Amino acid sequence: MKRVPSKQRNFVIHRERDRAALKRLALMLLGGLMLAGGFVFAAGQHFSALRLGYQEEKLRAERTRLLEQQQRLLLEREMAATPARLESAARELGMHPVQSVQIDPAKRIKRTLAAAAAAAPALMTAAVPPEGIAATQ
Repeated sequence: MKRVPSKQRNFVIHRERDRAALKRLALMLLGGLMLAGGFVFAAGQHFSALRLGYQEEKLRAERTRLLEQQQRLLLEREMAATPARLESAARELGMHPVQSVQIDPAKRIKRTLAAAAAAAPALMTAAVPPEGIAATQ
């Protein structure tokens, strides 16, 4: 059977635009973009959490190191403040132990009273004008 072209021409058919299909396509595009945006946001949060985790790990290690250093320095300070160590350091500087003669409370009190008595007249004369008390009245 051989087909012979028809002698009758078909009319040109114009399709109508389906407005509902265009709306569905726009809605699907918007939904896809929102979904992709959500994935990008979630990925950003994930990588940010990883970065913060690594920073936290570094900070914990540094804190541990600093606490160990603090303990070591406190121990060194305590060892340096022992009486035997202080005495040897004082001897290296040329200091000698205090003798009982150097510590006399009675002499110290007498010196303090003598210094106060010597300073009192100087204070009294500085407070009084040269003309005397009668000039101020």
